[in-house]
Amino acid sequence: MAELLLVEDDAVLAEALSRALTALGHQVTVAPTGELALEALFERRSPADLVLLDVMLPGIDGFEVCRTIRAKSTVPVVLLTARGDPVDMVVGLEGGADDYVVKPAEPRVIDARIKTILRRASSSPAPSTAVHTFGDLTVDSDAMIVSRGGEELHLTSTEMRLLLEFVDHPGQVLSRQTLLKRVWDYGFAGDSRLVDAAVARLRAKIEPDPGNPTLLRTARGLGYRLVKP
Repeated sequence: MAELLLVEDDAVLAEALSRALTALGHQVTVAPTGELALEALFERRSPADLVLLDVMLPGIDGFEVCRTIRAKSTVPVVLLTARGDPVDMVVGLEGGADDYVVKPAEPRVIDARIKTILRRASSSPAPSTAVHTFGDLTVDSDAMIVSRGGEELHLTSTEMRLLLEFVDHPGQVLSRQTLLKRVWDYGFAGDSRLVDAAVARLRAKIEPDPGNPTLLRTARGLGYRLVKP
């Protein structure tokens, strides 16, 4: 059973989805606004294993809520959006969301996404015994510590799994579909924008100049590879 925080301003939809997810074995707390969701997470310290976050909210929207959550916490976030616009999806993913579901979606589809993300977050990648260095970036796979210039970096579970996948295959181009399978545990053709957004977030943390990456490089039309500068 997972503790879910559902952020949805449509009372009818929130009630229906809460009942359905409860029937599927989860415990659901509903917040009708982003402000109340942030209050529950960071002021009342309400337990949450995962946040289901609607994009269209009164007051601060879901994108801003997601960015605020990600700045303070590594709790997984799944966006619930009625928008099919790729730009909106990318904005949400680059803001730190782990995944998104386009509404309307069957509760069992949402449940499957929840289980996949939580399984991924709770399982550790197979550790290697070496400490790896790429310029001023140091990755200790055993201790699960990443530092740049001696300063420890705080990565989400998705970012850590992504980085370790590159570390375990230095210099090798990894395709988006390969990364979706290995990092996101998607056994089907998932959305490659998940990979692109996660790489952008990872670059923002490990690269001295994320706009001109020297470590995590793009192989145009193929994927990404991690190299020593």
